[in-house]
Amino acid sequence: MEILIRPCGEVVAVYSEDLDLNALGRPSIRRASHVEPDDAGRWWADLAPVAGPKLGPFQRRSQALAAEDRWLSLHLSDLPRHVARISR
Repeated sequence: MEILIRPCGEVVAVYSEDLDLNALGRPSIRRASHVEPDDAGRWWADLAPVAGPKLGPFQRRSQALAAEDRWLSLHLSDLPRHVARISR
């Protein structure tokens, strides 16, 4: 799990159960993407909620989830402020 602490003290992370974010303050959790199949059974990772691209198609859901995770990890510092934050 990667955690970004912005200069203003805001903590940003992609949600994971690996760390209890409540230990850092009161979390404000927002959806960053939607991973869903299309009519042909192919999987897509739609990162529109964070102004990101639509990744895919993928044959397996696990592939779409992995692509989603890679993209979010690479762009963590660029995520909009409303996506995920811990308020004190």
